[in-house]
Amino acid sequence: MVENSSCCTPEASCRPGGADVQVGAVTTTYRVTGMTCGHCEGAVSAEIGELAGVSSVQADAATGLVTVTSKAPLDEESVRAAVDEAGYELVGQSA
Repeated sequence: MVENSSCCTPEASCRPGGADVQVGAVTTTYRVTGMTCGHCEGAVSAEIGELAGVSSVQADAATGLVTVTSKAPLDEESVRAAVDEAGYELVGQSA
C-alpha cells in the first residue's frame, strides 16, 4: 500500500489553523475552476504562494474560491499564470 504523501489532510485542508490577518495587507478572492479535492487546493495554493508579496493563500475546492493575502495588489495575469501552472483555470476575481 502506498502512503499518501500529499500536503493535504483528509479534511482537504492544506494548512493547519486559520489565516493571520496582517495590517496593511490586501486580500483578494479569485474564482478558479477545476479544483475537486485537497490536492488541487494544495497545488493552486503552492503556485500562487510563490508570487512575490503573497503572504497567505486559502483555496476551497468546494466553492472554487481562492483567497490571497498579499503586501500589495497582485497583477491578475501573474495570478492567472500561477493557476495555469498548477493545471487549473482562473475565471477572475470573485465579487
